[in-house]
Amino acid sequence: MRNSNEERKKDMATKPRVIDANMHWLPDTLFSDVELREKMMRCIPRQNNIHVSMKPIEGKDLQQIIIEQPKGYVNINYAEGQYNIDSQLADMDKAGIDQAVFRIPVWQEWLDLDCSKRINDGLADYVSRSNGRFTALAVCPPWGDRSMIDEVERCIDQLGFKGVQLACKYGEIYLDDEAFHPYFEFLDARKIPAVVHHTPLPVDYDSILTFNNQRRQYGRCIAQGTAVGRELFSGLFDRFPNLRLSHSMLGGGFFAFVDMLAPKPKHAYGDAVDRFDTGDSRLRDKLRNNLFFDISGPPQWGKKQLECAVEVLGEDNILYGASYPIRKDWFFDGVPTVEALDISETAKAKIFSGNAQKLFGI
Repeated sequence: MRNSNEERKKDMATKPRVIDANMHWLPDTLFSDVELREKMMRCIPRQNNIHVSMKPIEGKDLQQIIIEQPKGYVNINYAEGQYNIDSQLADMDKAGIDQAVFRIPVWQEWLDLDCSKRINDGLADYVSRSNGRFTALAVCPPWGDRSMIDEVERCIDQLGFKGVQLACKYGEIYLDDEAFHPYFEFLDARKIPAVVHHTPLPVDYDSILTFNNQRRQYGRCIAQGTAVGRELFSGLFDRFPNLRLSHSMLGGGFFAFVDMLAPKPKHAYGDAVDRFDTGDSRLRDKLRNNLFFDISGPPQWGKKQLECAVEVLGEDNILYGASYPIRKDWFFDGVPTVEALDISETAKAKIFSGNAQKLFGI
């Protein structure tokens, strides 16, 4: 049973405030509303060798939507019954989560404008029933047409959303492509933050299909890490200096490659050729000012890796997130995992809530 408001206030007085910046939401009618489900499934480009179907979950009286790419290789499962407001609030109380910022899981890459409007309306209703514990990010095709800009403005100005949500790539193009410039020009001018959700696979994926976790986990990391690198090196943030992008899954573990890809000042030994010159002396500034990263399931990373991420990326650029409802241990063990890190209490407070409050204006 969910805690009373009085009990929650007592808990908040002794525990750090926690904002989960990566919680997932889909309409709870997705499995009962045939028209809505078929409308959303039609957005998935099957001509790109992506297959979608609804099948029963073995041993349970529940359905799941399965997305395969290519046929025979499962990359996404959406399970019935996981997007219920009462169970989500109860799970948040159990996990020590005070507030959640909602996005849809993965579907950002495929939704058309009409479906996006349906999702945004559903999210707005969901948020309104949460007694202030939910907020939301607008989903919209990112091409910057007037009708698309109007939809984002409706979500921000009328529905009270705190940002937008994107996929890290659309088809075969990543976010540094000029096709996204009209949209980013709008976000830059309005200073609207964007979360960048991972996609199931990178553009080139044949070599990682065979093994389940290499496909489903490492594949997402390759896609995210590629996206972050392209955004960083392409001059995207020179053109749009107010653009703030927050990547899921710690940017695919991008912290492991920062010193390699954005090297510190040259050493004094002298080389005949500077093989790794980036031609950009402001890479570290862009990492600090324009790029943010959510943890996306703290227990899956491990203590040392999370501590390394904080040290390399900076305590001001990491947001708490547990990717609910993907795995229960990520969600219920997430807060204790961060509490156990050997980092300062100030850093923990920023990761738990301060950075999300600042980025989203919560």
